[in-house]
Amino acid sequence: MERNVNIVSDLNDCKMVVINDIIFKGRQKIEWIEVEKYLKHFVGQSFISTETNDRIYIGSDFPDEFSGSNYTKKLKGTLAKAKANLVQGLPELVEIAAQKRFKENLKEKHHSNAKNGWYRYDTKFALPVYNEVQEVERFNIFRAVLLVRHAQDGKLYLYDLVNIKKETGKPLEQ
Repeated sequence: MERNVNIVSDLNDCKMVVINDIIFKGRQKIEWIEVEKYLKHFVGQSFISTETNDRIYIGSDFPDEFSGSNYTKKLKGTLAKAKANLVQGLPELVEIAAQKRFKENLKEKHHSNAKNGWYRYDTKFALPVYNEVQEVERFNIFRAVLLVRHAQDGKLYLYDLVNIKKETGKPLEQ
C-alpha cells in the first residue's frame, strides 16, 4: 500500500497532513466499500499522537464504522470526497492530533466498547485540486475531529473522523 503523504507546518506553526493523491474520485458517489477495504490494512496497528503521547489503536470495528456511520451517510460532495481520501494519511493524522478533550459515554449502545468514555482530538489535512489537464492547481485545507473510544481494556481506539470542515480563505498553493 503506497502512500504519498507529508506532514508540513503552516505559517502559524500548526501541523497539517498533505495528502498528495486522490485515490477515491468523484464527488457524487463514493465507493465506501472500497474505502473500508483500504482501511482494513491499518487494523491491528497503533499510532502515537506526538502532542499527548497517547497510543491510539485501530480496532477491527474501525473500517465499518468509518465508512458506514450516520455521519458518513450524511456527507455529500467535497466533504464526502475529503473523508474518503483522508484515509491515506491516517497514521499522520493521529500523529499530529492535538487539543485532546474528554466526554463521558452517554449512549447505552457503547456501554461495553467505550466504557471509560470518549476523547476528541483536532487534526488538519490538505487535498489536491486538479485543473482540466490533471495537474495540481492548489490544495484545499480541511479540519477534522478524531473520535476515540476509551475501552474497558484501558486502550484508546480510533472510532471515526467527524466534523470535517473545509477551511475558507486562501487555499494552499502548489
